[in-house]
Amino acid sequence: MWNNHLISLEFGSKGSSTKSELSIYETGIKLLFLLVFQLFFSGLSNGQNILDKVGELEVTEGFFTYYSDEDEDKLWLRIDELNQEFLYVNYLAAGVGSNDIGLDRSQQGGERMVFFEKRGSKLLLIEPNLRYVAQSENELEKKSVREAFASSVLYGFPIEAEENGTYLIDLTPFLMRDAHGVTNRLRGIREGSYSLDKSRSALYLEGTFNFPKNTEFETMLTFTGSNPGREVRSVVPDPSAITVRQHHSFVELPDDDYTPRVYDPRAGYYPTTFMDYAAPIEQDMAVRFINRHRLEKKDPTAEVSEAVEPIIYYLDNGTPEPVRSALLDGARWWNQAFETIGYKDAFQVKVLPDDAHPLDIRYNVINWVHRSTRGWSYGGSVVDPRTGEIIKGNVLLGSLRVRQDYMIATGLLAPFSEQSESEGVLENLAESPMMDMALARIRQLSAHEVGHTLGIYHNFASSANNQASVMDYPHPKVDIIDGELNLGDAYDTAIGDWDKVTIAYGYQDFPDDMDEIKALNEILEQAHSSGLDYISDNDARPQGGSHPTAHLWDYGQDPTDQLGHILEVRDIALKQFGMANIPSGRPTSYLEDVLVPIYFFHRYQVEGTVKLIGGMDYAYKIKGDNQPNPRIVRASAQRNALQAVLSTLEPEVLALPPSLLNLIPPRPAGLPSTRELFTGRTGPSLDALSIAQSSANMTLELLLHPARANRLVEYGARDNNLSLLETLDALLTVTWGKEESQSYQGAIQEVVNYEVVRHMIALHASSQSSPLTKAIVLDKLESITSMMEGFMRPMAKQAALMIDQYLEEPTIFEASPALRMPPGSPIGSDWMRYCSADF
Repeated sequence: MWNNHLISLEFGSKGSSTKSELSIYETGIKLLFLLVFQLFFSGLSNGQNILDKVGELEVTEGFFTYYSDEDEDKLWLRIDELNQEFLYVNYLAAGVGSNDIGLDRSQQGGERMVFFEKRGSKLLLIEPNLRYVAQSENELEKKSVREAFASSVLYGFPIEAEENGTYLIDLTPFLMRDAHGVTNRLRGIREGSYSLDKSRSALYLEGTFNFPKNTEFETMLTFTGSNPGREVRSVVPDPSAITVRQHHSFVELPDDDYTPRVYDPRAGYYPTTFMDYAAPIEQDMAVRFINRHRLEKKDPTAEVSEAVEPIIYYLDNGTPEPVRSALLDGARWWNQAFETIGYKDAFQVKVLPDDAHPLDIRYNVINWVHRSTRGWSYGGSVVDPRTGEIIKGNVLLGSLRVRQDYMIATGLLAPFSEQSESEGVLENLAESPMMDMALARIRQLSAHEVGHTLGIYHNFASSANNQASVMDYPHPKVDIIDGELNLGDAYDTAIGDWDKVTIAYGYQDFPDDMDEIKALNEILEQAHSSGLDYISDNDARPQGGSHPTAHLWDYGQDPTDQLGHILEVRDIALKQFGMANIPSGRPTSYLEDVLVPIYFFHRYQVEGTVKLIGGMDYAYKIKGDNQPNPRIVRASAQRNALQAVLSTLEPEVLALPPSLLNLIPPRPAGLPSTRELFTGRTGPSLDALSIAQSSANMTLELLLHPARANRLVEYGARDNNLSLLETLDALLTVTWGKEESQSYQGAIQEVVNYEVVRHMIALHASSQSSPLTKAIVLDKLESITSMMEGFMRPMAKQAALMIDQYLEEPTIFEASPALRMPPGSPIGSDWMRYCSADF
């Protein structure tokens, strides 16, 4: 464009100069202008010499060479090779500290395969679409799929300097953006409207370093805003300014020596999945590989061999004792599983070196994370999106878990009696039964979360197989010995049998001449033949779930029997509950904190037992394998479970012992109430009726879940199975069918009766209830109204009024809201894929 303009310029004048002189003059001027313009615009398009641009800045060589300018708060990146794919991962190096907000220290963001591409005067950082590919030798076929699905340009960088195909860009704006999505998270949970304030943000060079296969960057980001939520106000010094640190990793992709392993839904592994549009028409387009670490024997022919490179995990060096030793012990259990497949010391756990950064991609790290309240722990991984190879394991363990477990143990054992304290029996609490239980729990927790980072899903069916997996959520096993509670066998002390099966499936070596698919199938079929089952989150977590063994926080082969045992444990703990449950010097209002998990000690086993009602047993069956077809839970087992669940509505179960009714005072000034306490309607004093009502609400919400009711209608039409009609009749018999009593327990019966009506109305009103379910519930509601005509007690009139109001105006009817139970499981909010709650 400019050259054309130059050519069209006319120079000189029509004076006395000769024609030849004018021509020479004009030609010289044109050449001079052309040279100047070319030099100028060449500088604009191609950039300066890189050395001239960076001058005397500090250079750090490695995977990507970068230049840091601490005075100007800038970081320059040198790109030596375009269109070279690598992994980009982001984290939070320093978090917010609230479980509910969920922005924790060392929290992992997403991993992406990206590359730099030159377009004009810019370098674009592009993420190709790896979910839709063509695994083909035909380049045009690959191209057609690439062009069919969008890619993502993550960022555009002006070229600051160029030299012999090497480019220099200013990486600072890319590093300083909100890559982790802090603003979206805060807005999404209504904790305020925040935006990144670049004037209060800066590079954090202490967390920026370089290695041959990975380059690490870190920044300090400040988000400013207004209308901060309660959680933000509780953890941030100035809620108008939230400062965190964000970490970025540029990582070399693994080499091609890794062989992916096929995914099988029976094996218990997380899959990496993509669609192959080059697959033959008769084959499945979905390609699934399990996520696992690279592991191979030094001597493939040896029965037992060391690994070429062992899998090494590092525990956060900021973890204190005795927690440090417990976490190391628990994580090391996994080596037992690797030993069963012929490896020696293939899985190791050490303490992170003092000079190492926990987010350095070279380290698998178990992070010890602090929050203001108890909550989930997580096990995540950085995974090669092409193959499923795990590059880095990243565990986050909440530090308040051990304290919660310790408190539960004190609630069960009531150890602080006057005699114990006067005789100094508990002077060394670090060696007490409570501490033993708490440390046993976090050993199991350490193994559990590390298991996720080995690629392994939860197995919530293992409790029915003698706690066959650390990937279950374990309930503490409480024995009753001579009428006293004993926690000596509360948690497992080794890896489980199912865990050995999963490791064999994922990490077993096979000779080159062996059919690997057949060998893997034999591992799983043998496991099933030995009674080891696998059921995971999607079937265990829903309240309306139907699987009879897939539960959270249960134990024992028979959920119904265990509910009876748990209620017996709870009864002993409540009857002995008193001042011996807190140490001397502690405000007696703290008794409520300890009482809450003991009063609701049965909540998880109720959830497990209720799944037998309208339940169906099934497996993740593959055509041709040895697993059974789905089958309805035996009618007798359903009816036994119903009676056990209904027993939790008995006033005798829901009532607090008389010794507790006047024992716990309101909170004193300076010790405010928290969500961990009971809710009620009596102001600051303990509301014994509301406590019972919230427990009854929990049972009824599970029993009268629409999915369960719909199954009871369907299954009840087959053979002699438990039906919804039979279930409702049994429920009304143990509630409204009881005689009125003018007593504390009689009052509890009345609030339970109210909850029964409220939940029946909710079941009828639910859009998830089938027409047959609605019809049966409606008939029962009308029969309750007729039955109440002869009752004189106030609750009968209130319930009849509620039913009449609902039937007259169902679209505008509103029942009183349910009372909130204190947090149990989950502890905090369940919003990340890999998670585990503490009991």
